[in-house]
Amino acid sequence: MAKYLVIVESPPKAKTISKILGKDFQVKASVGHVRDLPRNKLGVNVRKNFEPLYEILKEKEPIVKELKEAADEAEQVYLAPDPDREGEAIAWHLSEILELPNKKVHRIEFNEITKDAILAAIKAPRKIDKRLVDAQQARRVLDRLVGYKISPLLWRKVNGRSAGRVQSVAVRLICEREVEVEGFDPKEYWSIKAELSRSRSKQSFIAPLYKYEGKRVIAASEKAAANTMVIDSEKLASKVLKSIENEEFKVSSLTEKSSQRQPSPPFITSTLQREASTVLGYAVKKTMQVAQTLYEGVELGAQGATGLITYMRTDSTRVAQSAQEEALAYIKNRYGKEYCPDKPRVYTRKAKNVQDAHEAIRPTYPENSPEAIKQHLSSDQYKVYKLIWERFMASQMSAAELSTRTAEISAGEAVFRASATETKFAGFTIVYNRPAKSAVTESDGENADDSNGTGEMSGETQSLPELTKSEVLKLKDIKPNQHFTQPPPRFSEASLVKTLEEEGIGRPSTYAATVTTIVDRKYVERVNKTLVPTKLGKAVNLLLVEHFGGIVDVPFTRDMESKLDMIEEDRVDWHSMLKEFYQPFGETLKKAEENMNKVIILSDQQCPECGEQMAIRSSRFGQFLGCIKYPECKTKIALTKEGTPVPEDRPTEEKCTKCGGPMLIRYGRYGDYLACAKDKEECGEQRPILKITGVKCPRGECGGEIVEKKSRRGKIFYGCSNYSQNQCTSAYWYPPVISGGPNNSNKCPQCGTMLVYKTLKRGDQVACSNKECTFAQPITGEEKHA
Repeated sequence: MAKYLVIVESPPKAKTISKILGKDFQVKASVGHVRDLPRNKLGVNVRKNFEPLYEILKEKEPIVKELKEAADEAEQVYLAPDPDREGEAIAWHLSEILELPNKKVHRIEFNEITKDAILAAIKAPRKIDKRLVDAQQARRVLDRLVGYKISPLLWRKVNGRSAGRVQSVAVRLICEREVEVEGFDPKEYWSIKAELSRSRSKQSFIAPLYKYEGKRVIAASEKAAANTMVIDSEKLASKVLKSIENEEFKVSSLTEKSSQRQPSPPFITSTLQREASTVLGYAVKKTMQVAQTLYEGVELGAQGATGLITYMRTDSTRVAQSAQEEALAYIKNRYGKEYCPDKPRVYTRKAKNVQDAHEAIRPTYPENSPEAIKQHLSSDQYKVYKLIWERFMASQMSAAELSTRTAEISAGEAVFRASATETKFAGFTIVYNRPAKSAVTESDGENADDSNGTGEMSGETQSLPELTKSEVLKLKDIKPNQHFTQPPPRFSEASLVKTLEEEGIGRPSTYAATVTTIVDRKYVERVNKTLVPTKLGKAVNLLLVEHFGGIVDVPFTRDMESKLDMIEEDRVDWHSMLKEFYQPFGETLKKAEENMNKVIILSDQQCPECGEQMAIRSSRFGQFLGCIKYPECKTKIALTKEGTPVPEDRPTEEKCTKCGGPMLIRYGRYGDYLACAKDKEECGEQRPILKITGVKCPRGECGGEIVEKKSRRGKIFYGCSNYSQNQCTSAYWYPPVISGGPNNSNKCPQCGTMLVYKTLKRGDQVACSNKECTFAQPITGEEKHA
């Protein structure tokens, strides 16, 4: 029997830590929160000082029972949820539920799941930090009050699904950006580029117009200042060209400037999410899911289960001294002493509400380079880990040394400028060579006119020949180019996260959930990787801004986050903070209930019965279209998950297995399926649409075929076509081999059972589907599979 019990949040983390601690420790998972506010009522006693009325989550009752039994038998209990407010609250809830003596319960935390970190945490337990717990309780109660009080009002007035303290501000930001986009008035401007070369050289270079008549030429999107000008018409562009058509192009100035390019800080949550979005095209939710697996531990062969990165929910760029020393030793050994800076780099942040409790996101062991452990990682894990490892190692390296040569070429009243930058010393860029303009940093900006604005005006990276002052150059070509200023870009998931962080809205742990919620609620939709408000989102936002403008407001939300931080620092009492918020909120809510008008969101569909327009409405099952003449006309049209009308039943060649009648393709809650054309009373057969593989079920007596299916959680597997009729239980996670296996067959050469095509980290292989058979071999490339 194990002497000690360690409780963590997730089963994968429990598995990794269990291997580290050994047989004296039993490691179990709470699988997230086990106790929370009730789902079907407010759950906050406002009159009793905002006391939360917690209850054990129904689906967690078996887990709680198991944890209680294990805790009663253990000599000591270590509570080890994540090292943040949410994790501290989970530890506190567990301590309350387990009802153990204080001397028996200990809180431990670690920033990485490595042997050294876990053993150090066990040796240095502490008490639960009630300040962190109070900050989490205040946030939970505050969110519940806003959500449960405003959401019913939205249901009645606009069929809106819900409101939230942070999510509604995010929707407001997206809606306000959409107003800017839709109301944008593009302005015309022109750039002029000259293609030049030395008199006897074939090598040419491009020099954009830099000055004209003593004024610097700028894009229409740039801020005008003294001695600047915009070429705002074709007429003016033609005038410039005409004025220099007979002029010599003479080198009037040559300069050379040395500079350094500094590495970016290691990742924090928001910059990792943005970089993964920019480089990998990942949604913020996917990035965090992959990072979670890297943090919780991956099997590395002989090394065993190892946490590969530090805790991934952080807004600090701080790095532990020991980690810096390990990184610098690795850099010196692999790249050379010159790639180590004179002194270790220290990164600090000036953003609002920064909490410095955790380190930046970094690899736990620098020697675990992406290539060294690639065989143990999935494709997604490898890509995300590679970003984290390279960014961190680069952040500890020397700056890149650059030399920029600039030539100014005069032609009458016009001055053209060309530049070329050469790398003298690669520095950190040998590891992490993202272009400076596109690398995500804390201060990165968005230039809506980058493709045809300032980039056009200031020159491009190119090769510049050796020129001499006063040298006359040959004009090969000169072209005017028309441009128009672009509207501000719509938010992407990455840029929305950036804005939320800059404005001090939410925490690193809430960014992904916020984006997911507003998309799931149909307030926002993804269009070409941008976030665009829906009709429902716009309508809900207008009502909230009109009646709750002071709450769904950036400064208010930022102030709330600051107060939560002050609760954590023991500078503000959380009950007092809630009382201060609730009194004016209650008055605002009362006025909204009296004054808020019902809003109808019209669709483009006409009612098939009466010809009136259909309106977008919501129910607990999702959105649908309802006639605006309701209750006189009760026509309803169901909508798909994509928001389009559900298609009518479609004929098929399939026959009903019960009555022999024709089957129809019908749309249901989970998509298309097959249904008997007869009424349910007469027959009612339903079955999924099967994707036939052409492979017979290996259990020959059942007569079925192997078909592609989906599990309840949407994961694809392969099973017998008689599986749903409970006639056969053949099921496989891997697709069956159709042909091209050993002896050009799809049968196992050892036992004759069906072969499957396995896609594995260590390489694809053909293997026997019979669990008792050991046959497996690497693929040859001849195999065909479903």
